[in-house]
Amino acid sequence: MLTLAVQPDPAPDASVLPVEDDDHALVRAASDGDIGAFEVLYRRHARRVFGVVWRICGGQEARAEDLTQEAFVRAWQALPKFRFESAFSTWLHRLAVNTALMELRARSGGEDRETDDSALEHHHSGDSAGHRTALAMDLERAIATLPPRARAVLVLHDVEGWKHEEIAIELGMAVGSSKAQLHRARGLLRMRLGGEA
Repeated sequence: MLTLAVQPDPAPDASVLPVEDDDHALVRAASDGDIGAFEVLYRRHARRVFGVVWRICGGQEARAEDLTQEAFVRAWQALPKFRFESAFSTWLHRLAVNTALMELRARSGGEDRETDDSALEHHHSGDSAGHRTALAMDLERAIATLPPRARAVLVLHDVEGWKHEEIAIELGMAVGSSKAQLHRARGLLRMRLGGEA
């Protein structure tokens, strides 16, 4: 139906509605079967959805692409149930995170490749844009090597800004476990990035 080829958003036009209002109009049209409206929503939001799913997947691009597609298919199917109580982007983002977390739970036995330092070998590193880019890439690669639950908590808390209570509900753990996983993830990151644990 749709491909992951995400093209840059066109330059904003000052005469158009604010994005949230425009999204709501597009959601209404897509709910009535307008595929073109849904494609606009896809192009507008796919990059951010892919980014969070990619981090939750530990930087596994093919897996993140599949889950991004799955999230958009689920969004298409669920559009008639969207109640306009929040921004479409918030609803979509939550749906995508839930899709990735469900897949993470289903694969809970396959942590071997993701939890050891050899996972760093599976990610390209380059420093063509300078030291800051190299540090960001090192951080992304280090996040990718974290155990899946610790990685999910770190991404949801530190990157996405979720509260521990929300994370606990989504991951099916106690709030204290969420806090412990975050502490563990941060410690592992410090260690893997050459800092003190």
